[in-house]
Amino acid sequence: MILYNVTVKIDPDIQEDWLRWMQGTHIPDVMSTGLFLEYRLNRLVGLDESDGITYAVQYACNDMATMHRYQVQHAPRLQEEHTSRYQGKFVAFRTLMEVIDQSR
Repeated sequence: MILYNVTVKIDPDIQEDWLRWMQGTHIPDVMSTGLFLEYRLNRLVGLDESDGITYAVQYACNDMATMHRYQVQHAPRLQEEHTSRYQGKFVAFRTLMEVIDQSR
């Protein structure tokens, strides 16, 4: 299993709008590609939030071939929608993780 992790630090002034948009629009759009099995929306805790609130969204897919399909066919459009809506109000980075073991 592959986890696609998107960590976003969002400006506190628009954080509530961003969270509503993520839950109501962006995450459903990502999931509607049919490539991911599940997702988790997490808020990082214990950080200085004076310059932004940090979230990590994790999407799980079966393998790297599926992840590559997402990156080629869907990610550019979805990332552009996010960037154009919140330009200058966020910092984001993306990582891929391979799940080695997990509890059942």
